[in-house]
Amino acid sequence: MEKKSERVLILIDGSNFYYSTAKKGVRVNFQKLIHELVGSRELVNVCYYVAPLDIKAGEEKYWSHQRFLNMLREIPKFKVVLCTLKKIKAKNGSYVYVIKGDDVKMSNSLLMGAIDNLYDTAIIVSGDEDFIDSIKIVRKKYNKKVGNAYFSKSSSSNLRRICDFTINLNKILNKISDKE
Repeated sequence: MEKKSERVLILIDGSNFYYSTAKKGVRVNFQKLIHELVGSRELVNVCYYVAPLDIKAGEEKYWSHQRFLNMLREIPKFKVVLCTLKKIKAKNGSYVYVIKGDDVKMSNSLLMGAIDNLYDTAIIVSGDEDFIDSIKIVRKKYNKKVGNAYFSKSSSSNLRRICDFTINLNKILNKISDKE
């Protein structure tokens, strides 16, 4: 009997990922990232959770972001999951933008994928510990493996501790960066 290949689902917190790579001044090649995370296993899907930018905050930045999202959509098995960008007025009168719904949508994908048996292993690309409860559920109730791919400066040790395995993205940056 042929052994079935391990099925991998990758869930990427787009905002967390962008700010971590921007701080390092690195552009990531997402196909290389997927290859490094999946290896010889079978990729089920990659879901990238992000909010579209506000065009009123800058047309050039907005259209650049749209081109980036369209480039991601061209990657096989890659889904861009749009969340809400909320504009909040700060006490000093300026505005800040906050992404809403990304953590809930990621958790829902993790849970529903386990319920529907769509994957064997999920890799959460985020440093946010909001996923801990969902990870505990899919590991205990559905016997799924969950890993955390993270950048050390933006990662919760509690999140890493609850996972079956971790991947420090700092250590593979040279393999996943877009060398121009």
